[in-house]
Amino acid sequence: MTSETFWLMIGFLGQALFSARFLVQWIVSEVRRESIVPYVFWWFSLGGGATLLAYAIWRQDPVFITGQAFGLVVYLRNLMLIRASALAESAK
Repeated sequence: MTSETFWLMIGFLGQALFSARFLVQWIVSEVRRESIVPYVFWWFSLGGGATLLAYAIWRQDPVFITGQAFGLVVYLRNLMLIRASALAESAK
């Protein structure tokens, strides 16, 4: 396997993870009959974003790198807020 093939596989894996979050969100929203952003959405976002960031760095694409790096901050922050909210609820 060449380096090029390996990184293309990483890029496609990241895109698959990133896309899976929308499938999960859609299914959960349909089941509940309201728009819901489930916890796992943010984990798929983080996993897909980190994988795509690695691919973007390999491609040396500054636009792609900037977009994915900023997204990771948002995904991590949402996970932190969810955790803080869960801890506050359990403390009641």
